[in-house]
Amino acid sequence: MSRILAFFLPLFLVVSCSFDGQRKFLYLEGFTQGTSYYIAYNSPDSVDYHEELKEIFREIDYSMSIYNPSSIISRVNNNDAGVKADDYFINVFNRAQEISEKTGGAFDITVGPLVNAWGFGFTERENITPKLIDSLLQFVGWEKVGLEGRLLVKDDPGVKLDMNAIAKGYTVDVVAEFLDSKGITDYMVEIGGEIRLKGTNKDDNMWRIGIDKPVEDPAAVSRELQEIVQLTGKSLATSGNYRKFYIQDGQKFAHTIDPESGYPVQHNLLSATVVTSTAKDADAWATAFMVMGPEKSIEMARSKPDLEVYLIYDINGVSAVAYTEGFGEMIKK
Repeated sequence: MSRILAFFLPLFLVVSCSFDGQRKFLYLEGFTQGTSYYIAYNSPDSVDYHEELKEIFREIDYSMSIYNPSSIISRVNNNDAGVKADDYFINVFNRAQEISEKTGGAFDITVGPLVNAWGFGFTERENITPKLIDSLLQFVGWEKVGLEGRLLVKDDPGVKLDMNAIAKGYTVDVVAEFLDSKGITDYMVEIGGEIRLKGTNKDDNMWRIGIDKPVEDPAAVSRELQEIVQLTGKSLATSGNYRKFYIQDGQKFAHTIDPESGYPVQHNLLSATVVTSTAKDADAWATAFMVMGPEKSIEMARSKPDLEVYLIYDINGVSAVAYTEGFGEMIKK
């Protein structure tokens, strides 16, 4: 039995230019939510906000990290009757439910039991059988949970939440709003591949972001760019099934789980890049599109003026692309 596990790496690159010496950018790096972050902002007074931002990361980790046994989400998953949701949790939960409804359940934070069973959560991978999947599907469904004030109410104690597909994007938004509150007009905030941009880069040009070709290269040794996009005042997220997966008995199992079937998606969509106003929305929609597949995704994106999407998919071993008109205008010619 062969097994290869590919770990997460950001699915884009920040394309840098030379420094002209006229702008004072600070660069902050570190790790949070099991991944890396990179923040760049223009600070003429060279004010370093790293400690304040680390505190934001700690607060959000306490709220929504499934890897922290003391977090609010972990206590909710363990049916702690005394746990109350904080504002971070409530904001993310409410937006997740809204996107679940819009996507017909393609995005669903109750997918936690399935993510764990397939080995992409915080527990060991189980022996997958149709019987096991059927038994877990009874606990999956965004309509099976709700908030009453600050208390989360479940239809069944077996329901477990996993906010990983929206929490990083939300954290990006919180950091961006913190920088806004400090009067910062030029910044880039990136956490684990979710990104939000404002103003211009260190050369006073629009930000340039490179989207990776979907090559199965877990260590990202030979990364190649599919496209470079230029944008500002927007958020961007890419979801793909070519970095986080394992192969068992010759079959590939990727980390994107279809909440309806209970199985990892098997269609030909390789990656979905979404541009919209907030990083939490870009994060969630990119995941939803990976569940929905290329045809449904491009149709839905074109029906929503606030969403732009770039899809890379496979046709008989050859990569093809589809994108909305607005996204095409962002591509650097």
